[in-house]
Amino acid sequence: MEDKRILYVSSEVVPYLAENEVSLMSYDVPKMVNDQGGQIRIFMPRYGNINERRHQLHEVIRLSGMNLVVNDLDMPLIIKVASIPKERIQVYFIDNDEYFKRKATFTDEEGVLYPDNDERAIFFAKGVIETVKKLNWVPDIIHVHGWMASVLPVYLKHFYKDEALFSDTKIVISVYGQSFDGELNNEMINKISFDNIPHEAIEELKNPNYENIIKSAINNSDAVIIASEKVSSSLTKYIESSQKPFLPFTAKEIFAEAYTEFYKKMLS
Repeated sequence: MEDKRILYVSSEVVPYLAENEVSLMSYDVPKMVNDQGGQIRIFMPRYGNINERRHQLHEVIRLSGMNLVVNDLDMPLIIKVASIPKERIQVYFIDNDEYFKRKATFTDEEGVLYPDNDERAIFFAKGVIETVKKLNWVPDIIHVHGWMASVLPVYLKHFYKDEALFSDTKIVISVYGQSFDGELNNEMINKISFDNIPHEAIEELKNPNYENIIKSAINNSDAVIIASEKVSSSLTKYIESSQKPFLPFTAKEIFAEAYTEFYKKMLS
């Protein structure tokens, strides 16, 4: 993977959030590519429960300052950056006080999903793409992890379809076991359609539960990795019948070779 450019976009990454399947793989996979001489960038949301002082986050003024429109509202974008100790890996954080200042990731103290999680996902997707444009950094592959990152393939395939920077970029999505119950805001499909994204491209989002959000991401990606043994049989069947290249679940101890080969096939 030497000199290949891979952009990792994730809902969660260790060491900034607690360990789980998504956050661990969102660290291990970029580290593997970094060790192989690849060029990587990692993006994640700057949730309010990330300790900025301990992890030495600082704002990147030259990248901050633009406004993103979410459902007809102008929302200011703040970009922060930190380095994972010992690894020389930079992580970029998408921040906005309205969406990410609260002291938890996806739910309130009662465990209830935040009602604006759909808008947070839209803001995150647009924020990542606009920042990569400002960096003028052309990724060979964008690898998406976690449901909060999963509207990015939709935006890249439709809203940013004429963006020359991404004309040869391949999108891979890693699919994990179900990480929330219930549904996001049922206006999600209309908020995404506001950006002139055709309804038929996001039909699954009429009922925005976990599986449908992931199905929508699969439909708008170029390839799929089954990243967990806990992926439901219905989602596994959907992936298998999608006619997209896919990598079956590979145990963490031996994932490096399988992922590397999968990336190489996509770029050949």
